[in-house]
Amino acid sequence: MSKKKIDECIRDSLNAYFHDMNGVEPHGMYDMLLNAVEKPLLEVVMQRAEQNQSRAAEWLGLNRNTLRKKLLDHKLLK
Repeated sequence: MSKKKIDECIRDSLNAYFHDMNGVEPHGMYDMLLNAVEKPLLEVVMQRAEQNQSRAAEWLGLNRNTLRKKLLDHKLLK
């Protein structure tokens, strides 16, 4: 298991993002970050759950219908 925690990775990425912006103020970061994290989260969990939405929803602590909507939003349903 990686010794670096997820929150540390996110913090490092955000600091790099601000550095790369060269002082330009960002806009819409909240939605940008949620979308950037949510899609890979759903992809990995669905893969690990062998595409079983009920199991994935349970792992994520979501209602199955909510998970299905998020999968549709991210175009992850086959």
